[in-house]
Parts: sequence; C-alpha cells; structure tokens
Amino acid sequence: YGDHRDLHLSLRRQRQMCIRDSLYTWVLIINVIFSWLIAMSIFNTQNRIIIAIYFGTKRLTDPLLNPIRNFLPNLGGIDISPVVLILILYFIRNLLYEYIYLGIPI
Repeated sequence: YGDHRDLHLSLRRQRQMCIRDSLYTWVLIINVIFSWLIAMSIFNTQNRIIIAIYFGTKRLTDPLLNPIRNFLPNLGGIDISPVVLILILYFIRNLLYEYIYLGIPI
C-alpha cells in the first residue's frame, strides 16, 4: 500500500511541475510577443492594461533572462535568451523526471 501511495505522490508532483513549467513558458512567450508588438508600435503604450501585462510578465521573466542575456554574445538586436531559457527549462524538467520521479540512481 505504501508503494502505491508513493507512486501517486510522485505522479502528483510531476504533474504540478509540468503545469508550473508550462505556465512559466506561456508567460515567457506572452512577454516576447508583447515586446515585439510594442517595439513595432502595434500596441498603444498609453493603454494601461497592455503596459500592466507587459511589465507583469517582464518582472516574472527578467530574473531568469538577464543572466542568460549577459552570457550570450550580442547578436545585433536579436534576443535569443527566451529560446535558451525554454530549452534549459525543458532540459531541467526532463532531468528531474528521470532522476527523481523514475528513481534512477545518480
């Protein structure tokens, strides 16, 4: 009975981790799209809702994006740090899934 309960808790943690990663990935994508639309003057920067959403997503994503931006070379206005961050997040999620949730010894 204990093994079944441990498996259930492990699956629940895995599901929570996937949901958390997916939500953060969507926040990151929304931030990128908003920054493009603001840079191309498609979004009105006087609109309080647009700016609130943009700065809210920026505050959530910048703490992880800034170290990546500092590490990457300057590509002349092209910011690939969101792509790098998404790849890192998926790599960490898969690594945790294999080593922690499947019980593979390190």
